[in-house]
Amino acid sequence: MKHLKYLLLLLVVTSCNALRASFDYDPQVSFSQFQTYKIYPDLVSKMSQLDEQRVLSILDSELNSKGFTTSENPDVYINFYSSEYQSDSRNTLGIGVGGGGGNMGVGVSGGIPIGGPQTNMRLTIDFITVENDALIWQAVIDSQFNFNASPEVREAKLRKMIQEALKGYPPKKN
Repeated sequence: MKHLKYLLLLLVVTSCNALRASFDYDPQVSFSQFQTYKIYPDLVSKMSQLDEQRVLSILDSELNSKGFTTSENPDVYINFYSSEYQSDSRNTLGIGVGGGGGNMGVGVSGGIPIGGPQTNMRLTIDFITVENDALIWQAVIDSQFNFNASPEVREAKLRKMIQEALKGYPPKKN
């Protein structure tokens, strides 16, 4: 019973850092035909040069594990870009006051935010056909991101984000 409160606290803390992924794709496309890729020639990632290099390396590794190979004459271009945004802290301290008598009660409660705003990154990954320059698959990943973290922590976070994104490729058609 002593350890239950620590377990619950750990659960709350880890759940606040969850990745959220959404996917969209062209249902008319047969994704099994794509086996080679190249990074989009007009890439504008809006990331630092170091983070961009990390993403390129991670994408190469993860796409190779899915059976893709790089090519000068690819089937698809891979494009990615990011944006940074702030969100309010979801951690609050609840305070309530109430009273009552007889069959009636009255109470007032409110939450006091703990900590400042959280910095988040939205990473978008696009698969674009070379043949007609059409977007055929897209993943958008939102996650809390510490831009002041060490290079190792940044790389680990980017790897988790990209792995979560590529879970949706190829799309499972209903």
